Parts: sequence; C-alpha cells; structure tokens
Amino acid sequence: MHRLLLGFFETCLYVSSIGLIAVGSGFLALIGIKVYDLLGPPHWRNHLPRAFLPELDLPDVLVQIPLFNENEVALGAIQSAVALNWPRDKLHIQMLDDSTDDTPILIAGVVADLAARGVKIIHVRREDRTGFKAGALEAGLRISNAPLIALLDIDFRPPPHWLRDVVPILIADPDAGFVQSRCEFANYRTNWLTRVQGMMLDAHFVVEQAGRFRGGWLFQFNGTGGVWRRTAIAEAGGWSADSISEDLDLTVRVALAGWHGLFVMEPAIPGLVPERIDHWRVQQRRWSTGFVQVARKLLGKIWSVPWSLGFKLSASFLIFVQAFYPCAAIASVSLVACILLRTGNAMPYVPLLSLIGVLIVIIAVGLTLVPYVTLKRGPLWRYIATVLLVPPAMVFISLSNAPAIVKTMFGANESFKRTPKSAKAVGESSGRD
Repeated sequence: MHRLLLGFFETCLYVSSIGLIAVGSGFLALIGIKVYDLLGPPHWRNHLPRAFLPELDLPDVLVQIPLFNENEVALGAIQSAVALNWPRDKLHIQMLDDSTDDTPILIAGVVADLAARGVKIIHVRREDRTGFKAGALEAGLRISNAPLIALLDIDFRPPPHWLRDVVPILIADPDAGFVQSRCEFANYRTNWLTRVQGMMLDAHFVVEQAGRFRGGWLFQFNGTGGVWRRTAIAEAGGWSADSISEDLDLTVRVALAGWHGLFVMEPAIPGLVPERIDHWRVQQRRWSTGFVQVARKLLGKIWSVPWSLGFKLSASFLIFVQAFYPCAAIASVSLVACILLRTGNAMPYVPLLSLIGVLIVIIAVGLTLVPYVTLKRGPLWRYIATVLLVPPAMVFISLSNAPAIVKTMFGANESFKRTPKSAKAVGESSGRD
C-alpha cells in the first residue's frame, strides 16, 4: 500500500510539473519577444498607424458600463464617461444596471439630469440578470446602432482623450475587431496584496499582452478599456453567457471569424485591484473557471480551423495559461505527500525542484522587472520585497481555487460573482450621505 501511494503521488508530481514547465515555456517565449522589442531593430517598435478622421466624419461611439450593486463607484463612472472628448451628438452612454440594491435610485436621477442637459445617456434596467455581464452587454447592443462600442468596467476611469487616441488606430486597420488599452491600477500601493497584484498585472499588460500582440499571437480583450467594432461582435455571434469569462470567449470567437485585435500601451486606463484577499480569491476563481469553460467550448474549433500551427499553439497557450493553478496545487500537495511517505527524505526530488525553482526565478524577474522599471513603480528594494511575495501568493491562489477549476473541467458550472469595488479605493465620493 505504501509503495502504491508513493507511486501515485510521484506520478501526480511529475505530470503536474510537466504542466508547469509547459506553461513556463510559453512565458519564456513572451519574455524573449519583450527583450527583442526593447533591443531589436527600430521598425519593430513603430507606432500603430492612425486614420485621419475629420471632425465631421467621426463615427458614433457607444460607451457601455455594466454594473451590479456598485453604488459607491457608479457616479464616478458616469462622470468620467461624460468627460470623454468626443462630439456630444456622437457619444452615447449606457449604464447597464442589473443592481438589486439602491443603486438604480442613485443612478436614475443623475442620468435624467444629464439627459435633460443634452447628454446622450440612458439607464438600462433588465427584469433579471440572465447572462450576467454578457447578457447586459448584449441587451445594450440591441437598443443602439453605433458602429463602435467602448467597454468600461464600473471602476475604470479613462482619460478624456482616450477615444481620440484609440479610435483612429482601430479605424486604420479594417481587419481589427477591437483595440485594447493597457490598464493601470489606482490603488495598487494600498497594501502588500495590491502591490503583488499590481506587479502581476503590469507584467500581464506590458510583457504578456504586448508580447502576444508584437509576436502575432492571439491575445485577449480584457473585459474593459477596449473599443470594439460592432460588425466584429455580430459576425462572432454576439456576447455569450456560456462562460463567465465572456471577454475571452468573444476574443476567440472573433478570431475564428477572421478578425484580430490591436494593443496600445498609452494612454493607460486606471482601475482597481481587490484590496482584500477574499475578494481577490473570488476574482481569480472567476477568471480561472471561465478559462476552463472557454477551453471546453472552443478548443476543438481552434484546432479545426486553417490557422498556422504557431497561431493554434499561441491560442491554446492563451486559454491554458490558467492550467498553472491546478498544476501548482497538485505539485505542491504531491510533493509534501511524497516527502512524508519517504519519512522526510526530499533528496530524490531535488533535481526537479531545482529546475522548477530556476524557471520560477527567471520567469518572475523576466515578467516583472521591465514593467517595474519602465513604469517607474518605485525603488529597487520595494521591487525585491514585492517580487518575493509573488510565488507564495500564486501558490495560495492555486491551492484555494484548484478544486473549482478541476470541477469545471469535469462539467460543473460556476456562477458569476462580481468583485466588490470601493469609492475610497478609487479616490471618489460615493455621492451618498
């Protein structure tokens, strides 16, 4: 029995370690692309082309802001949308409000006042939350015919010139279905958890998203801070609630329909990261299980279309990147079990642990150091203190969320749970007494 248990846990350890190495290899490739981006020939760093758009030819833009019981940050979202520098008669704003608390009362009066002053803003209410965020976005599209759709989560505050900067880039490429802006995080200095998230998300945007785009890989729309062509959404079949990662789901379906995305580093759009670990767990669990749902739904289609092998691999890596969490959880538990079964002898696993340890160091530094320096996040000592917290934080989330991910792999469904937002975190007044 002892031998069987040891064999089982060692098999789990080595198989999950292979998974970790496979995911890590993808990140090494992205780091390589970033290095080439920084050191390669000048043409690699050329700015994206921009269409010249006379004022009279500017297209109508619909700004969609979905929300659910988030009255603390709702007024700030409205104010930032109204402040966007775009012709008043061509800027349309939808507050897609599925709230069940007093948020609708707060918003209704503000929207009515703005509409009376000529702002094209409406307050969209649904009888139920069918489809959650995807359902709300689809419902909003049905009552608008604007050709371009700007999407913003309730806590994101675009600079006034955002549309002026990104719309000409989207228009200049007729095959681009969307343009994604880099996201900033206004509260990342709040505590150790927000610093860790800020570092990880800087790596995601500056290295991962930019690297995927530069390398011609499939990269995802992040659910906020992007502008879409309505035609691309329609040709992909519209928003779908089959996955709680509706943004990734649409990204893949749009690519299958023949469209691609664009990524821009500037201007960045500030938003929020969770300040409490339980809120972070909810967010990460939603993302991870959503990725698994997308894999179940679309992976077969990815490998059946006439894409190049490299592009199919990049698309698969995008979807399977969340496999890191169950692999890390299984590897951690299996390693402890193996050592216990060997009465504390860890020597047989030192070569494997050394390989994974070196890989972790290279990836952690490779993904985070360039963004930290480029974005001037602070002194070197702060970087070292924060990056040392990243691996344990990732292991914690892996152990916490792995069971839900595994259940989703075998067909279980996960309900959509929004991450709570705070007016204090974004530096705003909630507008309430």
